[in-house]
Amino acid sequence: MTQATGKQAAKDADVGSLSRAGDLFQLLRDGKARTRAELALTTGLARSTVASRIDALMASGLVGPAGEALSSGGRPPSRFAFNPSARLVLAVDVGATHVIVAVTDLGGKILAEHRLAQQVAEGPEAVLDRVVAQGKELLASVGRSVGELAGIGIGLPGPVEHDTGKPVKPPIMPGWDGFDVVSYVQRSLPVHVLVDNDVNIMALGEQTAHWPGHGNLFFVKVATGVGSGIISSGELQRGANGTAGDLGHVQVARGGDVLCACGNYGCLEALASGPAVARFLQGQGLDVAKGADVLRLAADGNLQAIQALRQAGRDIGEVLATVVNLLNPSVIVVGGSMGETGEHLVAGIREVVYRRSPPLATSHLRISVSRAGAQAAVLGASQLVTRHVLSPAVIEATLAGAMAG
Repeated sequence: MTQATGKQAAKDADVGSLSRAGDLFQLLRDGKARTRAELALTTGLARSTVASRIDALMASGLVGPAGEALSSGGRPPSRFAFNPSARLVLAVDVGATHVIVAVTDLGGKILAEHRLAQQVAEGPEAVLDRVVAQGKELLASVGRSVGELAGIGIGLPGPVEHDTGKPVKPPIMPGWDGFDVVSYVQRSLPVHVLVDNDVNIMALGEQTAHWPGHGNLFFVKVATGVGSGIISSGELQRGANGTAGDLGHVQVARGGDVLCACGNYGCLEALASGPAVARFLQGQGLDVAKGADVLRLAADGNLQAIQALRQAGRDIGEVLATVVNLLNPSVIVVGGSMGETGEHLVAGIREVVYRRSPPLATSHLRISVSRAGAQAAVLGASQLVTRHVLSPAVIEATLAGAMAG
């Protein structure tokens, strides 16, 4: 065996020894500091194996020293913990009329955030160019570089093919259908880019940040449209083609003669979205142009606005009663611009869901206004990335690549 061949064999052996470093890392993701001995006891691995994998994780920066444990005699053993500040995530929420860009660490902590007025209808190039530019500005504002990015998560206000990140016939996004969002962003920022529907990532952000003990959560966004994100048994459910949760186009009995923008009659969105409630009140002679105007009137005590929001809640509740029967969530979270401040809307939802659903399904059901509020989407976009880049397979591939380099 030549010296070169011997060195390569040694390198291959070293890479092989890291093949489960990603699994070991998962134990440290909870932030709790542990010693090598504690990790060896937990995993059943030899201390020497644990030591080599900890060394590799420390070299990557993902794990760092966390002080010393109490000694039973001799030198105190060192402890190690996940280092969430090692890399950064660019989290992006693209709405119909806004873009929110945030920089987070790997633990989901928001380090910087900026909201832009931006019409999604201006097209993918215009929107994504602003996202990239704003992302670079935010990185600079926290004293970090593009090279420290682990990935970018983007939520879009329409159906997304999860495997490719391409929008699929989004109704309010002209020019976006089939657009390769991932490749376009990677021209400027060559990192992992993950794209999903905005309500999916709102569900993920809400559950991770505020309901971590609830693996069955249903998130409803009520804003310009009506949509939902489904978390069942701890996993985000996207369906066969990424359209799971399209709550807004479920038919409601009361709206049989109301035309929806999708071309059908009686859709929930045509009755209970912000614009729909505003149109109804316009017909009642009130000066309202959008959902925010309805909320303002309700806050001022206008009975017509209050009754309209309550009825919108009942309409949503009619659909959610079926959801409760089918999915049996432990939490329903209501968010979006209408849901976050619409206590009358949520009261209408509760009224119908608890009346129409079986007692067993609602005995421990909680119906809550979003706790994450306007940050739900960026928290979810960050989580989308970290779940990918910190997964065992990606960690192992990263470490193996570093060894090979």
